Amino acid sequence: MRHRCLVLALTIASIASMTAFADDPKPNDKTLGLKPPEGAKVLLGSTLEAWTKGNGKDAAEWPVVGGAATVGKGNIQTKDEFGDFQMHLEFNVPYMPNAKGQARGNSGVYLQGNYELQVLDSYGLKPQSNDCGAIYQQIIPAVNACKPPLQWQTYDITFHAAKREGDKVVKKARLTVVQNGLTIIDDKEISPPPGGIGGIKEGEAGPIMLQDHGNTVQFRNIWIKPLES
Repeated sequence: MRHRCLVLALTIASIASMTAFADDPKPNDKTLGLKPPEGAKVLLGSTLEAWTKGNGKDAAEWPVVGGAATVGKGNIQTKDEFGDFQMHLEFNVPYMPNAKGQARGNSGVYLQGNYELQVLDSYGLKPQSNDCGAIYQQIIPAVNACKPPLQWQTYDITFHAAKREGDKVVKKARLTVVQNGLTIIDDKEISPPPGGIGGIKEGEAGPIMLQDHGNTVQFRNIWIKPLES
């Protein structure tokens, strides 16, 4: 009798384990190629007209082929500045099998020029605070939602800016990020990490900046929709 009970218990545990594995969410293409909704501004369609170099003045010079911009010749930033917004972008990290850590498909998306959402080849890794989908050295992604390199991936971002009263920040920024259909940051409070565009105070409107970290990361289909505060 004890033997039968033990076998039954092990069978149930095995089935439960297999069911949990089957239900484990996987990265998907639900928003790949998502078109901008009414009220959105296209930041990257077929040209970089909406962008400047990192100095905020000269025209951006990243090569654009077939709607995909490849990182090179320094950071670029949007001409416009934004407060609260929803944003969609697609990125593709290169295959760099001989590189390690931060040298492997590295770039970043700076929200308001201050908050870095990391882009990196982190496929198959345990998420850390400097991996793909992290707010650099601050927020660890809830799950690893990365695809392998050389595949197009998505970020769908909802950003609520910090609030200021005079020189005081009275409410921190909040962020939700969905990567490849999986929520990796869910309405988390964030602070500006090191780096980014200097001179922008926390809570002030700022541009979107894409980082040149020396790797040929690609971006395409970037649009942004301002939200009411």
